[in-house]
Amino acid sequence: SFLLQLQDTYSKSGIACLTGEEIGSFIQNLDLIESEDRAADPCWQVKWHLGKLIKKMMSRSYEEHISAVNAEGTLTLSHTDGQQPRGPIKRIAAHLTGNSNRRNSLSPRIDSSPRRGNGQKINNWESSRKGHSFLYNVELRNGELVIPQTGFYYIYSQTYFRFRENENEDSDLLTQIRNPKQLVQYVYKLTNYPEPILLMKSARTSCWSKKAEYGLYSIYQGGVFQLKREDRIFVSVSNGDIVDMDKEASFFGAFMIS
Repeated sequence: SFLLQLQDTYSKSGIACLTGEEIGSFIQNLDLIESEDRAADPCWQVKWHLGKLIKKMMSRSYEEHISAVNAEGTLTLSHTDGQQPRGPIKRIAAHLTGNSNRRNSLSPRIDSSPRRGNGQKINNWESSRKGHSFLYNVELRNGELVIPQTGFYYIYSQTYFRFRENENEDSDLLTQIRNPKQLVQYVYKLTNYPEPILLMKSARTSCWSKKAEYGLYSIYQGGVFQLKREDRIFVSVSNGDIVDMDKEASFFGAFMIS
C-alpha cells in the first residue's frame, strides 16, 4: 500500500507541475530559464522535457506545412511556365453546319490567293445558332475559325458528296462523275507562314453505278492538334460541284481540350 500511495503522490505532483503555471509561457521561455537550481527540481525537469518535446513536434509540423506550400507553389509555377491561363479556362468550342446555298458556300475554283492550299475552301458556314451550329469564344472569319488561346484542340469535319444524274444529264459533270473520281477533304491551318499548313486529309475513290439515281458519299476525319493564338483553321474540298451543304451532313468544328 505504501508503494501505491507513493505512486499516487508522484502522479498528483506531476499533474501539479503541468497545471501550476501556464505551460505555453513556459515553452516560449524554455531556453531562458535554465539554471542549476532549477535543474535539481524534479518538477522543473518534467516541464523541461515536455517543453522540448512539444517544441520539437511544433517544429516538425511547421516544416511539413512549409514543404506543402512550396510544392503547391512549384505546381502553380509549372502551369505558368507552360503558358496555361492563370484564371479559369474559358469554354472554347465551335460547331459550324452547312449552308443549303452551296454555290455561294465555296470559294472560286481558280483562286489567285497564294494562301489557298488544295481544293476549294468552304467559305459560308452557318454559325448563327440555327439548328446545331454555335460559337463559344471563337470567331468565324471568311470561313476560318480564329483560335483565341494557345492549347490543344480536337478538330473535326465531315463533307457530304451527292450527285443526282437527272439534274445534269447534258453537262460535262455527268461524264466526269461516271468515271472513278477521288473525293478529298482537307483541313488546313493558317499561321504567319506564307502557305497554309495541311493538318489532315481524307480521300476515297468513287465509282457510282450508272443505274443509280443518286451517288452519295461522306468523308469524316478528326484529330488533336496544338494550335497557337491567332491561328486559323479551315476546310477545303475537291469536286466542289458535287458537295451538298446539308446542315446535318456537312459540318466543321473544334474545341479546346487543354
